[in-house]
Amino acid sequence: MSLELLVRLLGMLIFAVCGALLGTNLADELFLPADATALIFSLTGALAGLIITPWLTTTPSRIARRSITEMPAEKLVALLVGLVFGLIVSIMFVWPLSLLPDPFGQLLPTAVVVIVAYLSVALFNARARELFVLLGGLIRANPGTLRAMPGLTNAEEILLDTSVIIDGRILDISRTGFVLGTMVIPRFVLHELQHVADSADVLRRNRGKRGLEILSELQQHGQTPVRIIDDDVESTNEVDEKLVMLARQRGVPVMTTDFNLNRVAELQGVHVLNINELANALKAIYLPGEIIDIHVVMEGREADQGVGYLDDGTMVVVEDGKRYMDRTIPVLITRYIVTNAGRMYFSQPSESSLRK
Repeated sequence: MSLELLVRLLGMLIFAVCGALLGTNLADELFLPADATALIFSLTGALAGLIITPWLTTTPSRIARRSITEMPAEKLVALLVGLVFGLIVSIMFVWPLSLLPDPFGQLLPTAVVVIVAYLSVALFNARARELFVLLGGLIRANPGTLRAMPGLTNAEEILLDTSVIIDGRILDISRTGFVLGTMVIPRFVLHELQHVADSADVLRRNRGKRGLEILSELQQHGQTPVRIIDDDVESTNEVDEKLVMLARQRGVPVMTTDFNLNRVAELQGVHVLNINELANALKAIYLPGEIIDIHVVMEGREADQGVGYLDDGTMVVVEDGKRYMDRTIPVLITRYIVTNAGRMYFSQPSESSLRK
């Protein structure tokens, strides 16, 4: 027997008894036999109890249970601490207020307890993240943690996007040990990855399978712990929106390679770790006047230009390099520019090195 059915039967019994008592008391006023009135009211109460009981018991408890389950742990603890703090503070006012003449001595203590408790809970709920950062810094005596308070970011967790898992470079980064804390993957991101892996499109299916393989490698061989969480955001069905909203709730950064997600997250105040920006930052910088070897692989947009690429994919435009197609030649860097896609170098063949 399910709990809901048991509660329904219990509610039906209680309402039936109450209906019978009410029918007996009203029998004289209705000019009906007491037994008949009690029976009618008892059956009516039983039916009402069968229908109304779930709305009074199981439905509120289910809503409360879901809210507590979906609520971040730090917020739940902050609410409980705020409630205890408010009750302790209100106790100091209860006894003096109870000495007032009635009805103030009876009403004001209760009103003060409710108001102070509510204000304390609201205050602790609003500043839950700062409270935990402050307590963590005090306990560990870590000044760096205390300085992190204005940013409201938790360096111990990083939310991973689907794109960064499929990209694969996160595995190499994890193996180096540069990423501290825990890589957190929401269940809805994992579901999207599985959906991509089951796609009818061959390219999408291969990308999805690659993402699942990278995730497995991260869990088995990465230096950074990986944790899958069940936290969800029910107000939207878009995975990117869910990820940004979850990052705001938890106060953690998002790691991605998706440019659009990067922009949306930054507009909403979420810190973003973009692997493409990291890769651009780690690219070697060649200054004008340096000579490097480049393999000319294609023609450029302008006349007589050749184009080659460095090992990290950076484009090198070689003026008058068309004649050196499919050859590796030394080039003299003349200038470089920085674009949204990264750096791009301009060069010309090093005639002195070619003559040697």
